[in-house]
Amino acid sequence: MSATDHHRSNSSSSDLSVYFDANTTTANAAASSGRLSRDSSTANVVEAESSSNPVHRNNVAKVAKTKPTTSWVAKLLDDKVPFKKKVKLIKQASTLKDDGTVEIDVPGGVEPDNTCYGVPEDPCNAILSPNVQPVRPLQIVMLIVGTRGDVQPFVAIGKRLQVDGHRVRLATHKNFEDFVLNAGLEFYPLGGDPKVLAGYMVKNKGFLPSGPSEIHLQRHQIKDIIDSLLPACNSRYPDSESSAPFKADAIIANPPAYGHTHVAEHLNVPLHIFFTMPWTPTSEFPHPLSRVKQPIGYRLSYQIVDALIWLGIRDIINEFRKKKLKLRPITYLSGSYTNPLDVPYGYIWSPHLVPKPKDWGPNIDVVGFCFLDLASNYQPPQSLVDWLEEGEKPIYIGFGSLPLQNPDKMTQIIVQALEQTGQRGIINKGWGGLGNLAEQMAKQKRSVYLLDNCPHDWLFPRCTAVVHHGGAGTTAAGLRAKCPTTVVPFFGDQPFWGERVHARGVGPAPIPVDEFTLERLVDAINFMLKPEVKKGAVELANAMKNEDGVLGAVTAFYKHVSKQNSNTEANSKLVTNVPKRKRVPKCLSIRGCFGCARSG
Repeated sequence: MSATDHHRSNSSSSDLSVYFDANTTTANAAASSGRLSRDSSTANVVEAESSSNPVHRNNVAKVAKTKPTTSWVAKLLDDKVPFKKKVKLIKQASTLKDDGTVEIDVPGGVEPDNTCYGVPEDPCNAILSPNVQPVRPLQIVMLIVGTRGDVQPFVAIGKRLQVDGHRVRLATHKNFEDFVLNAGLEFYPLGGDPKVLAGYMVKNKGFLPSGPSEIHLQRHQIKDIIDSLLPACNSRYPDSESSAPFKADAIIANPPAYGHTHVAEHLNVPLHIFFTMPWTPTSEFPHPLSRVKQPIGYRLSYQIVDALIWLGIRDIINEFRKKKLKLRPITYLSGSYTNPLDVPYGYIWSPHLVPKPKDWGPNIDVVGFCFLDLASNYQPPQSLVDWLEEGEKPIYIGFGSLPLQNPDKMTQIIVQALEQTGQRGIINKGWGGLGNLAEQMAKQKRSVYLLDNCPHDWLFPRCTAVVHHGGAGTTAAGLRAKCPTTVVPFFGDQPFWGERVHARGVGPAPIPVDEFTLERLVDAINFMLKPEVKKGAVELANAMKNEDGVLGAVTAFYKHVSKQNSNTEANSKLVTNVPKRKRVPKCLSIRGCFGCARSG
């Protein structure tokens, strides 16, 4: 049975009753671990597959049990509708797949109007004004959940903040302690194991558990992460060389931390969210963790993803608020449940690849890719240097931190594809054990080199093209090195980056990992070798050359933290997430979600 056939055989549909019933009895908070992207990033996926992708359309439920109507959507977004009623509405309009995906059918018949988005348009779509000045020295904690690809941009940002005199603590998983400390930053361990989180996301293809056995595992991971957030902001790490007490003056976080908004509320300190994938509603493209059929549903997809995440973690969050933070629980289901919309966001990607949407206001910045210089201190093994000098530039193939279901089969496909296209190749083993089967092959064929680990900023400029999973950081490194790129997405935002690369003309259409075949890889390699594709990659790299995403991120932080600290009242309002009965803001209204024109 092929990988695709296996996926299809395990993607039968069911309703959401088991999931929601488990949530009612506190058994489903594993519904979301965030996005393990870049080299991945915790990913919570709502799948409503695009009609332009017939293969995936066969892998998910065809039609929701009850097609939602405009009235249905209005009720979902209305904070006056009881929580239990909203659960029933989502169950009626959704079909849960055994692989953890959900299909949601968005109502049609409404024509989008791009003149109305419910947020003020930012007249300047540039990254940032260079006139923003540094702020007084602060103690800044970064709460970062994910794999190394998630952590690395924040190491670069933290180092730059330290140059300006701030004390920076990067709180992330224990696995990355040496990485953080070697960069000269303070470290604090967060709960959760990125290998377990990555394995869960690869297995489930989405944020919902594929079976009851998955629920307890994911709940334990999420609870460990959330419970470790407050100590990360105000406790001394026993293993640290620093004996100075730490008390956060400001928090920088990525969305998969989930409890960061509540900790900021408790401490009454400014919060700034940075992420490598879109998390703010827009009418220009759907949530990267969704697939919607109609463009009118793009903006709504963010609300649906957010609602389903909240349904999965609300009991853990409320327990955390009551027992750890001494805050009252959140009982409503409206607005932005996991991340308040008034918190400033900085998105870590190049506007030359994904321009800032016109409906994102001045509270949101696209700062550029954040690169950490690892090449200057890297000493490559002599065998690698010699192999690179023996022939033409190779093609890099690797999938970073992601576990593989069948690494031997994937290795065989890679070696055969390189042979058929006459290319040399570097295979990065990664966490998945890719290339083990090629050990004997490599001894006989000098066309393949097996690599354990190597900084992308050193290796990619020495390659002619790259094939990888589509993590944001790996994608950025390949494009910066002028490499045509093939993305083999596993989950989460990786299909989004694969589609962006293809739309920019610097790579073929992404190859989902379940469709990774010899024929498709050969076609992808031949596509990347076209002169016009290489020309496009060079042009994009040249356009990105003058971007400084690290400086952009730091400048964005200064811009917004200055506003937040201007007076206590404004700052308190920023971090408050206490539920209130109030009219749904225009940006969350049914008209706003579908981009309807203003009236009056």
